[in-house]
Amino acid sequence: FSPKIMDLYKKSLEWLAEFQINGAKGLDFGVCYPRHAFDRHSMMWDLNYFKYYFLKISGVGFDEQKLEDDFEHFATRLCNVPADYFLYRDFQSRNIMVVNDKPYFIDFQGGRKGTLHYDVASIIFDAKANIPTNQRMELLEFYMANLSKYMDFDPQVFRKDFFDFALMRILQALGAYGFRGGVERKTLFLQSVPYALRNLQWLTNNQLLPAETPYLNRIVENLASTAPIEIIPDSKHGLTVHIRSFSYKNGIPPDEWGNGGGFVFDCRWLTNPGRDSRFKFLTGKDKATGDFLLMQGEVQEFLNHTTHLSKQAIENYLRRNFNHLMINFGCTGGQHRSVYCAEALANNLSNIDGIHIDLVHTQENHWPKPSLQP
Repeated sequence: FSPKIMDLYKKSLEWLAEFQINGAKGLDFGVCYPRHAFDRHSMMWDLNYFKYYFLKISGVGFDEQKLEDDFEHFATRLCNVPADYFLYRDFQSRNIMVVNDKPYFIDFQGGRKGTLHYDVASIIFDAKANIPTNQRMELLEFYMANLSKYMDFDPQVFRKDFFDFALMRILQALGAYGFRGGVERKTLFLQSVPYALRNLQWLTNNQLLPAETPYLNRIVENLASTAPIEIIPDSKHGLTVHIRSFSYKNGIPPDEWGNGGGFVFDCRWLTNPGRDSRFKFLTGKDKATGDFLLMQGEVQEFLNHTTHLSKQAIENYLRRNFNHLMINFGCTGGQHRSVYCAEALANNLSNIDGIHIDLVHTQENHWPKPSLQP
């Protein structure tokens, strides 16, 4: 990282100590939610989050009882670390805003009473930030030097506790990536999985896993050496433009890729072929429907505008190396106007280099079909 970036990290770590020590003075931890402290209950929640939302869907086999026993041993070990400070909970780069070279902090609503080590591990082992190892250790030493202004402590003991909490944080993060990406289908979160596994590999290679958890350590070593392909997204080079037609009666299609980028175009103001019985069993894919719509002057003008906007967004996304753009067309039933516009846009964009077109008509299985009579 550049000296400027490292300076921002160090400023943030200086503020972290203020949060943790002076911020805890006089604070009523009883109002913290969902727990007043990062205690045994919180730790077991995080460990089981990892088990159910990452490990079980990763394809890595394990003995349920042995793993549960080690979870208990791990929680007991961590509960013996002094925990009379403010624990920020999500102290990571994405929650630090920079204005005029000064850090400002957001997303501390999960704060509670806890140890010093967890938050330091959160930012230093922040998966996608991918801080180089030597600079990671430089930041840890900087934090400890700054902490010595507030209290006396044993640096060797602090480092040992730090790496144990680093493991806890990485496991919690993997659970979050598995839930958000594998269960909620927000694949953006899955992009962080390889980085988190690399962090586990570093802990393993440097023999920094806790002695109290031999079975958990075997699981971690297995994960670190063999990335589970079932939950790591199949990366496609270039930009995929996801075009959808839909019915407003059934709602706007969800963003499955996690970035929320794109457009929703409302076609309901266009002349509706569905009011003409001739089009009852036709869709926007049929030539007769297209000819009818193009006779209405506003349809071609609408397509010109939506195509122009889409091309501008595509040019921007390609320049920024983004992978997904979603464009939705909606009408009343998702059969005529939205379908025609989605098909037309896909055709208008088909000659752009570096993109893949993913066209889906969400109501296709519900389009009416003429009854078959003998």
